Amino acid sequence: MPLLSETRVKRVNIAANTEAPLSKDQKAFNNLIKKIEAQRKKLAEWETAVPLFYQKYSSDLLPLAEKETDLQISLAEALDRAHDQKGLTKPERRKLSNFIAELTEQVLAQREHEATKALYNKHSHCDFDADEAAERELAKAMLESVLGMDLGDDVDLSSPEEVMKKVEAQYRAQQEDWQEAQAKRKKSARELAQEARREVEEKQMSQSVREVYRKLASSLHPDRETDPEEQERKTALMQRANQAYEKGNLLQLLELQLELEHIDQAHLAGLKPERLKRYIKILKGQLAELEDEVLRIEDQFAAQFGLNPFEKRTASGIMTLLHVDIAQCEMSIRQLKNQIEAAADLKMLKGWLKTIAKRRMRDEDLDFLF
Repeated sequence: MPLLSETRVKRVNIAANTEAPLSKDQKAFNNLIKKIEAQRKKLAEWETAVPLFYQKYSSDLLPLAEKETDLQISLAEALDRAHDQKGLTKPERRKLSNFIAELTEQVLAQREHEATKALYNKHSHCDFDADEAAERELAKAMLESVLGMDLGDDVDLSSPEEVMKKVEAQYRAQQEDWQEAQAKRKKSARELAQEARREVEEKQMSQSVREVYRKLASSLHPDRETDPEEQERKTALMQRANQAYEKGNLLQLLELQLELEHIDQAHLAGLKPERLKRYIKILKGQLAELEDEVLRIEDQFAAQFGLNPFEKRTASGIMTLLHVDIAQCEMSIRQLKNQIEAAADLKMLKGWLKTIAKRRMRDEDLDFLF
């Protein structure tokens, strides 16, 4: 005998039986319920994972990244001092300058630092600010070409969130202009008929949700209870019903009916075809809203951390990505410390420059192969 009694979770579902197989709409209803439950689970996973990710990102990765950038600055300064000392050949100085230019460019991508900018200008023989301005203009022109809109001169391209807000604002403005133009345009008889049909369908769907809610409200009204505990219980249930109704969430209302045993699977199986079709339309809308919410969280997460928005990732996988980044950052810190030590010793520096040359040749060969 189990120590704890098992609580069976009641699920909205139309059960099949041998006498009467499920109709096409009944199967569609069940399939929509499954999809909504899957999206609910995915949304809950993201809503749980993202705060945990932010917490570990802030407490573990950010301090390491700051330390890594500090060491990169120290290495660039040490290599700059080594560059000007005697004992290096012209090819070695050239290699050193190329490395310093690349290193300082990495630093400046993470942090504004005037001394590092001066080192970049010295060893790259370019002006960092001028190059950055030209790249921003090119990136802006390319983005405007892809989006088909003018982002203006005040958009900060270094902030994906600001760019997204700007794009969304212009898209909304375009939609409003289009809707205004459509409203002024004389509608055809067919369009008027379609519009009237949509209004009727929306009214029927709203009425279907309202009917389920009213049945719940009638049985849950807490003012009718004299027992304080039962009144408290019904107040909590009524709050859940009110929240579901405000969102037009039919599934939550049906789940609440099942929980309270106001309906069962037999009741759902006995739904009239017209009502079932309306339920299906409502559930399709709820599924689309859930999918949009999951996509919004995924896109927002990708934009905030500079990830590829088209790459598929899961809520459970983002913590793995973070652990990989932490490990890579720790390894980079160890390497930077060794490189700073090597920069102070001419013999070690020369040996290190040779390994850089060999490693680059190997990387170039691999690039050629692929």
